[in-house]
Amino acid sequence: MGRVVVGVAVSVAVVACIVAAGVVGRRVQNRGKWRRVVRVLKELEEDCETSVGRLKQVVDAMAVEMHAGLASEGGSKLKMLLTFVDNLPDGKEIGTHYALHLGGTNFRVLSIQLEGNRSSILEHDVERLPIPQHLMTSTGNDLFDFIASSLKEFIDKGNNSEVLRGGRRDLGFTFSFPTKQTSISSGVLIKWTKGFSIEDMVGRDVTECLQQALNRKGLNIRVTALINDTVGTLALGHYQDADTVAAVIIGTGTNACYLERTDAIIKCQGLHTTSGFMAINMEWGNFWSSHLPRTSYDIDLDFDSPNPNDQGFEKMISGMYLGDIVRRVILQMSRESDIFGSGSSRLSMAFVLTTPLMAEMHEDESPDLREVARILRDTLGILEVPLKARKLVVRICNTVTRRAARLVAAGILGILKKMGRDGTGGIAGVRSRSAVNMKRTVVAVEGGLYTNYTMFREFLLEALTEILGEDNAKHVILRVTEDGSGIGAALLAASHSSN
Repeated sequence: MGRVVVGVAVSVAVVACIVAAGVVGRRVQNRGKWRRVVRVLKELEEDCETSVGRLKQVVDAMAVEMHAGLASEGGSKLKMLLTFVDNLPDGKEIGTHYALHLGGTNFRVLSIQLEGNRSSILEHDVERLPIPQHLMTSTGNDLFDFIASSLKEFIDKGNNSEVLRGGRRDLGFTFSFPTKQTSISSGVLIKWTKGFSIEDMVGRDVTECLQQALNRKGLNIRVTALINDTVGTLALGHYQDADTVAAVIIGTGTNACYLERTDAIIKCQGLHTTSGFMAINMEWGNFWSSHLPRTSYDIDLDFDSPNPNDQGFEKMISGMYLGDIVRRVILQMSRESDIFGSGSSRLSMAFVLTTPLMAEMHEDESPDLREVARILRDTLGILEVPLKARKLVVRICNTVTRRAARLVAAGILGILKKMGRDGTGGIAGVRSRSAVNMKRTVVAVEGGLYTNYTMFREFLLEALTEILGEDNAKHVILRVTEDGSGIGAALLAASHSSN
């Protein structure tokens, strides 16, 4: 009997040891999984590091690339395109002016009425209309006849019958497709994008095509300005504040333009002009420098994109891509550990996590991060995520967003450095900051990434102050504009009118 009791006791002890060993083993295993996930995060944070020193290198690189792009075509990844906009609205414009914006599967018709007082727009009417699918692959005449007919109907609704009777009006045309501009009111279409494929338009002057359509519809309207949305933002910003010298779009896509001294353009390109400045369309999404903090996730995203080795800067800073970078990091963590469950097929879907959803997770202030959990569940199919994993996701969003915003700040200051408005005396940097009196400098900003994403905006402004110093940063003002592609185009039509 005694031997039986002893045997049972031994068996119980063995089982207890096995159970205890299993518990310890699982704890060790879980700690190992957690360490692997944390390592992924730490590597991301290190690779995305944007110290002030590194940002200043990006500032210098941007200024140098701008100079090289102006000096010769193809001299830089920055296109530095001449816009021939050398007469910005100054608030003295009067009358009714129109704008068309063709930027995708929709186009907009817009009118403004001005009375000569800066920032006073008496009326602002706008209508958004879809482009019928068949017209996206039809002929140029069919497309522009439809647009001209829509403009005529818009004018009829607004009771501007004098345009139909004989009173002439001017129109600004925002055309968001690759175009080689030859004057303020003319430009040749290089290629279609965004689903358009109208072969007889390629190589033709898009303004001439629109003007002919307007004439066929009996509209006494003259196209006086052909622009892109960034130039329109600059025009609207300058109309509201005469110290506006540059504009940046920070939304789904990104671009920048600024006012260059014409003596610099004449020296570089032999351009003849009597004005003291011209707006330059930088196409800064294609900027690249070895100083940019690129990660393995950026490299993979670029490789998987339809345009590898192109638009490198845009892929690190714009709303089109930030959410997908975050998704790629979470995917890597799920491969390292089961902290996000057994995985989800949706997590492998490119661009399933949009930047607005990423921003919601980043700015989730609930104690249990319930919005993070909801988005992971509903969008990525990740169920039952523990709180510590949700906190990791917020840190990923913070890292990716902070890098993007600080790089945008460096890009803006690169523009100001090229203009001699960063307090260093210009691109050569001959004088010290203390020796230069900073001018009040306004940069017009448009785009939902800046206006709607609070943390992005705060990171950007913080970086401006860190790079410039508090005293100089007070002189640089980022001013939000709304609808530069519409109102700005109409204002440029007014400022370039010969009436």
